[in-house]
Amino acid sequence: MPLLSRSKTMMLTLAALLMGSGMGCSNEGTGTSGLSTSSAASGGMGGASSGTASGMGGSGGEAIITIGSGGTGSSMTSGTGMCDPKLVGVIRDFKGYPNGHPDFEHFGGEGLKGLVQVDLGADHKPVYAPNGPTVNTTGKAEFDQWFRDVPDVNKTIPYTIQLIDDGNGLGTFDSDAFFPIDGQGWGDEGFDHNYGFTYELHMVFQYSGKEIFSFSGDDDLWVFVNNKLAIDLGGLHPAQSATLDVDAMAAQLGIVKGKEYSLDLFQAERHSTGSNFKVQSSLNFTNCNPIIIPS
Repeated sequence: MPLLSRSKTMMLTLAALLMGSGMGCSNEGTGTSGLSTSSAASGGMGGASSGTASGMGGSGGEAIITIGSGGTGSSMTSGTGMCDPKLVGVIRDFKGYPNGHPDFEHFGGEGLKGLVQVDLGADHKPVYAPNGPTVNTTGKAEFDQWFRDVPDVNKTIPYTIQLIDDGNGLGTFDSDAFFPIDGQGWGDEGFDHNYGFTYELHMVFQYSGKEIFSFSGDDDLWVFVNNKLAIDLGGLHPAQSATLDVDAMAAQLGIVKGKEYSLDLFQAERHSTGSNFKVQSSLNFTNCNPIIIPS
C-alpha cells in the first residue's frame, strides 16, 4: 500500500482488486512463523467502507519503474520515500463459466493453500504449483491467464484505492461490498455486480522494523515479499484473514533492516455473491511512481 506517514493518506492504484472476506480453511498448519490467519462468516454487501476508491480511464502517461531480478534488496529502482506513491495495480475482468473462463463462477470451497509456488516467477507472476486440476482450479494453462493480458479472455482496467492513515502510521482500506468494475469490462453478466476479476499490485518498501501487513477478503490472495510467498489465502472461500509480521518472517523472507524490498500482491474474486476487501499496512512504500509489470 502507499507510503504511510502520520499526516498523510496514501494512494493505491489497484487492478483486479481485491477482496475482503474470511474462510474455513483446514490448512492452517501450513502457516509460517510471523503469519497469523483467521476465518469468519461470509460478509454481507452493505457497502460500508473506510478509505476511498476510484477507477482510472487508462494507464497512458503513467511513469514506469522497472524491476530487476530481485532477491538482494538492491535491485529495485525506487524513490526516496519522500513522496506519496501511487500503488498502481491492474484489474483483469473475466467472463464466468460456462460461457467464459472455467475458473470463474464455477468452483466453491473453504480455501485451498498451496496453489502457487513459494518463489515468485522470473516474470514477477505467481507460478502454479499443482501438477494438474484441483477442487478450485482447472489447471496451469488456465491459471496462467489470471494475471496476464489475454485477448478475448480478459480485459484490463486500472484502479486506484486510497488508504486512510489512522494518525499512527497504519493505513486502511475496508469495504464489505467491493465491486470496483461494475458495468465495465465484459459487464455484469446478468448478476447484480461484476464478480469475476483479478488484481495485481507491485510495490517497493523500506524495511525498518515492526511493520505489519494484513488482509481480509475473498477469494484467492497471495502476497510475496522479496519474491518469497509471505501470505497464502488461496482458493475459493468466504472472508479469510491473515496478518504478516514482517520482523517474525524476516529471516525466512531473506530481508534485513535498512534495505528496500519488493512486495507483490495478487488477488482474485471468482464467484458471486459477496465481495469483501480489507487491507491494513504500516509499511513505508518508497516507489514514488507506479510499477507496472509487462504481461
